[in-house]
Amino acid sequence: MLTLTLKGLTEDGLVSRTVYPTIPPRVDYELTELGIGLRASLIPLRDWASQNTNAIAACRARSRDRTV
Repeated sequence: MLTLTLKGLTEDGLVSRTVYPTIPPRVDYELTELGIGLRASLIPLRDWASQNTNAIAACRARSRDRTV
């Protein structure tokens, strides 16, 4: 799954991929300028999720309780 995600991010131009011809092979991934711009937009979402982790967990627990 990680490989597919990185491939998609690379295709979208959010991440650059550099392959080094070493043994074992080495591959580095780095945010592009486009990716850095997206990261700035995602920080508020990360902060919201962090602040609401307990509320989200409680909602999931209530949902599981209703389906049992």
